[in-house]
Amino acid sequence: MTTQSAGGSRPRTAGRTNRAVVRALLDRQPRTYPAQAGIRLRDTPQPLYQTLVLAVLLSARIRAGTAVSAARSLFEAGLRDARSMADASWQERVDALGRGGYRRYDERTSTLLGRGADLLLERYGGDLRRLREEPDPKRALLDIPGIGPTGADIFLRDVQGIWPEFTPYVDRKALEGAERLGLPASPGRLRRLVPPSDMPRFADGLVHAALDRPLADEVLAAARAA
Repeated sequence: MTTQSAGGSRPRTAGRTNRAVVRALLDRQPRTYPAQAGIRLRDTPQPLYQTLVLAVLLSARIRAGTAVSAARSLFEAGLRDARSMADASWQERVDALGRGGYRRYDERTSTLLGRGADLLLERYGGDLRRLREEPDPKRALLDIPGIGPTGADIFLRDVQGIWPEFTPYVDRKALEGAERLGLPASPGRLRRLVPPSDMPRFADGLVHAALDRPLADEVLAAARAA
């Protein structure tokens, strides 16, 4: 039953429930996927490139934890920017991906990462801030080998905190998570549930809920208990 305020008809119960669900979700998604990969995201070339690499890895049909581990392995091998990725041999990239557990797609992904790094160096000097200046940055992202619509969504979802013109970036998978949790399936309404600084983590949490039904059930149980 919806409770109304004395001075109007705005529902209160739904708002309290949504806030409880959001708190429970963020408690279980304490960091964005880039942060889990060791990326300190800023509007500078290296962390932007690393976030793009992670988006390539997360695009495959593989567990998010495996993609995060593989990204960390690449960065620990010194492949932290477009130049170092392009200069590495195909086998060096394969080996780093394998150490991160990314074995099913390692050979194809090594090729894509090499080709993508070459394109970024040629077109943007390795600096993704120049891609941001494109008339349609999302379309420009799709030119990068390894980045399809899903990868572009992943990248923009996570950089919206430093590229505010994309906020709120809530892609189809995040909206699926919102629906599963009973939250509004509208980017504008979802944006009002968290401070702007939490929007990337919130969007990643919604995707996590879409991909992991037990997590979503746990979030809903915690919200009810609260």
